[in-house]
Amino acid sequence: MKLKFLTLLSVLLLPVAVMAEEGLNGGDTAWMLVATAFVMLMTPAGLALFYGGMTRSKNVLNTMGMSLIAFAVGTLVWVVAGYSIAFGAGDFFGTGKIMLDGITDKSLTGTIPELLFVAFQGTFAAIAVAIASGSMIERVKFSTFTIFVALWILAVYAPITHWAWGGGETLNFGEMDFAGGTVVHINAGVAGFVVAMILGKRKGYGTSAMKPFSPILSVLGASLLWFGWFGFNAGSQVAADGVAGNAFLVTNVAASLGVIGWLIAEQIVYKKVTLIGGASGAVAGLVAITPASGSAGVSGALIIGLVGGILGFIAVSKLKKIFKVDDSLDAFWIHGVVGIWGSIATAIFIAPYLMADDYSMGAQLISQLKAIGLTIVYSAIVTTIVYFIAASLTGGGRVDEETEFKGLDETVHGEKGINL
Repeated sequence: MKLKFLTLLSVLLLPVAVMAEEGLNGGDTAWMLVATAFVMLMTPAGLALFYGGMTRSKNVLNTMGMSLIAFAVGTLVWVVAGYSIAFGAGDFFGTGKIMLDGITDKSLTGTIPELLFVAFQGTFAAIAVAIASGSMIERVKFSTFTIFVALWILAVYAPITHWAWGGGETLNFGEMDFAGGTVVHINAGVAGFVVAMILGKRKGYGTSAMKPFSPILSVLGASLLWFGWFGFNAGSQVAADGVAGNAFLVTNVAASLGVIGWLIAEQIVYKKVTLIGGASGAVAGLVAITPASGSAGVSGALIIGLVGGILGFIAVSKLKKIFKVDDSLDAFWIHGVVGIWGSIATAIFIAPYLMADDYSMGAQLISQLKAIGLTIVYSAIVTTIVYFIAASLTGGGRVDEETEFKGLDETVHGEKGINL
């Protein structure tokens, strides 16, 4: 009887033993399934609401639709060719995994299925280009943006991802970017800024009031972004371990301090605090901690998040007026400028228990600055090319004056944000 029981037990445990031998970890896989779903929620829900609430009522659906189409088209081009460029074999650009060629349900990335890793990284590509949409809303053609999404992920996002995370060592410079400081935020911020300059200002910008449609939606959207960011940062460890736990905690701390920092600055300057400001501060804190979330401790996260919130406020309220570029929803100022701070802070605020014995802050700062510079230059140049290609394929990238005046919701989509 005892022998039969042991035989039965060995048969039941055989799949577990095989998985362990092959390197697949069920706990890591389960966590990454959840983390991927978290990050998915950030684009067609979190960012769509955050941006939609800040645009004008006549363009709210169009603005939200840009996040939706970014996720849909972004997912498609990612599995077709984006993943291959980002994580295929090669130094400057990856190759060999077009249409996920050679990847099966048995293929692994670390201790999780590679197919799951493909899905996780695809959510990053989608939200990056969706972030850039915030700079160009209310005057770019929906068709132009749709083509722009596909081309930008392939030509801009995927190569920069390859250099930072996918094996492109020549242009990596030894950068530390745990979850997307340069890859996502600086890259997207610069791209949005460039397109905003090319498109020009919205009619009435600087002379007419452009009140947000619904601060309520923006706060809800920021809250969903905050929630999804736990998957964004902690999931970037691609394992359920102590580093992921650290990333989860410091993400929450930095976001909280981002809110506080922004509201303190707002109170000092304007003698009042706003919920749009608080929501923007949360996003600024999250952006700031992203590249450092795998290495900073709580004390570092306090400073990174607080400075991120204050810097975000200064960038939006002061620096934006100096440059006079109509970055509609401040994508460059919150993601680009604060992302630069976060990337620099990554070299400064490393928890002692996560610091290598031979760590040199000075050398790491140089590495971070090189990576920042490369990202800015490459993103600016290639985004410009991508935009003009997309615009040429759609008869120009900007809507006509009548469409802009009436609003894109009714003229482009035949819908209203609210039907009363």
